[in-house]
Amino acid sequence: MNVFAALLVLALLIVVHEAGHFLAATLQGIRVSGFSIGFGPALIKRQRKGVTYALRLLPLGGFVAFPDDDEDSTIPLDDPDLLRNRPLPQRALVIAAGILANLALALAILLGQAAIVGLPADPDPGVLVVNVQPDGAAARAGFRAGDQILSINSNKLGAGQAGVESMVKLVKAAPSTTLSVERVRQSQLEQIELKPSNVDGQGRIGAQLQANLNGASRPVNGLGELVQHTGGQFVRLVGQTAAGYGGLITNFKATAGQVSGPVKIVEMGAQLSRQGGSGLVLFMALISINLAVLNALPLPLLDGGQMALLLIEGVRGKPVPERFQLAFAQSGFLLLVGLTVVLVIRDTSQLTFVQQLLGR
Repeated sequence: MNVFAALLVLALLIVVHEAGHFLAATLQGIRVSGFSIGFGPALIKRQRKGVTYALRLLPLGGFVAFPDDDEDSTIPLDDPDLLRNRPLPQRALVIAAGILANLALALAILLGQAAIVGLPADPDPGVLVVNVQPDGAAARAGFRAGDQILSINSNKLGAGQAGVESMVKLVKAAPSTTLSVERVRQSQLEQIELKPSNVDGQGRIGAQLQANLNGASRPVNGLGELVQHTGGQFVRLVGQTAAGYGGLITNFKATAGQVSGPVKIVEMGAQLSRQGGSGLVLFMALISINLAVLNALPLPLLDGGQMALLLIEGVRGKPVPERFQLAFAQSGFLLLVGLTVVLVIRDTSQLTFVQQLLGR
């Protein structure tokens, strides 16, 4: 049931993204010929007011189709309502609308959760381990998600973000050095050793950390605090997500192992959904932000790639040659399919039940 809930969230986020493109086009009077969730053969297809709505076999995303791309379309090429014949700002809005829709949804989710559930109470001292990378220093030391770290080499970690920053600083300064760590697991306090890996002269443990929240909440003290807290949380999540994708470019070796495919994303959603509605809501906001940032990258088949082509057209004063656009799209499709297959195989092999079957 938890996996099913995570899949529903992913499907909803795809619908929201494509609905952004669709609405931005139709509200400007631009012709749209199709709205599809998924790729490949259509499982369900309905036509209404000249638009074909479809649910397709491969749930790897979705797309909004325009008559501009249909060679069999009977609409004249000089029709002013075709996307290609609209001014650049209108076309740019259609392309960017999916990203904006995902960001708006994430902000609305965070705002609604804070208004209804309240804000987190002050965190406890220490740092919470959220995720552990296989074969990383933290995994070798026996850390698991849910562990709480109270001190390193007798240096007590503070509460909140200050505690996280303090631990990161201590770890970075100790590459290939054995650290004495005070850990709490299921209310049991124990002292263990942790030896950070040496990555470019800095210590790395291969774990995702956050403030040691105790799960308690308190009511919001007015509209000002609600807006300030939600805005800060939203900006921080977007910044962290963008920095993560940026790390793939600036330090691919260190960050490639953190990239998750659809299997791992669904597993994470299932785990968060076990915490109740609040966990699933947080998953929805996080993935919505990730979809927005990912689609903003200037890569083929992504919105950022289409925006890059539009920018080139604006500089040249004429459209990019169709031959180049086709090659750009085909290379993106091959890259997307290849990366998805690799991530699915890798993530599936790391699932707990698969490792048990393999006797690991």
